[in-house]
Amino acid sequence: MKINVALFGLGRIGMMHAKNIYRHPRFKLKYVYDINKRASVNASKKFNAKNINNPSFAFKDKKIHVIFIASSTATHVPFIEKSVKYKKVVFCEKPLDLNINKVVSCKKKIKNLRPKIQIGFNRRYDPGHFSLKKSLLKGKIGKLEKIIITSRDPAPPSFNYLKNSGGIFRDMTIHDFDLVRYYLGKDKIKEIFATASNVSNKKFSKINDYELATCILKSKAGVISIINNSRHCSFGYDQRVEIFGNKGMLISENKRKYNFFIDRYKSAYKLQLNDLFYLVKKNKKSRASFDDGEKALFLANAAYKSLRSKKTVKIK
Repeated sequence: MKINVALFGLGRIGMMHAKNIYRHPRFKLKYVYDINKRASVNASKKFNAKNINNPSFAFKDKKIHVIFIASSTATHVPFIEKSVKYKKVVFCEKPLDLNINKVVSCKKKIKNLRPKIQIGFNRRYDPGHFSLKKSLLKGKIGKLEKIIITSRDPAPPSFNYLKNSGGIFRDMTIHDFDLVRYYLGKDKIKEIFATASNVSNKKFSKINDYELATCILKSKAGVISIINNSRHCSFGYDQRVEIFGNKGMLISENKRKYNFFIDRYKSAYKLQLNDLFYLVKKNKKSRASFDDGEKALFLANAAYKSLRSKKTVKIK
């Protein structure tokens, strides 16, 4: 029997998810919802799903197994809380929210309901990035000493999007914060220093955001992580990870032929759905959980604190 899904949000990322769910042999896209009625109707026709005018319809349908949240960030926490109340498995795109207090409050509300939640940190599922994690666990580079992540986009999103994105650390670097935590495992981050600037495009300054950013993090075991970000890159996507240990080094190489994140992480998005299947059917813990979403946002906030103070910030 297929897993019935209700998808909320049909923007760029939502339409990509709709396509992947529709094509996946183990899922059935039953409902689609968006505040843009035209987008919802068009998606329902394209993916053979039912357009609903109110998300409550999906919550109350006992045949719906998964609520898939790809709507605007401000809707994430309310949708998660209601989904869990109705005993639905949840997939939620990042970030959980721009306000860490709302995330903490949500966690307290749903804790006793034993929620099943997967967060859209797709880079954990990228075959190249994931291979580093597997090799690390096998001890192929010995003791981990340094992590270097380069993440540069071909071009920035629209400035209308950027105005409401929460800024570069919450919108873009949050993926890299999560990846650092993934490689560190149980070794927790104890401090962060962040810096950012605008060199080529001064429009970012008008919306109090940045086109360039770098973060340096140190773990309790002394592992140093360096994150390099840019909102633009003349030669397309630049996505690389290097992990260095006392017995060697491993690299997840850049794939220069891609110029759009949906193409670059195509395999990752499909593997992400497989993980969702195991969460629903096997009760297997997701590779990217609610806690991971909370902790990545906490690091993003700490990065902004460091940026403003121009000092290293201790992570409590």
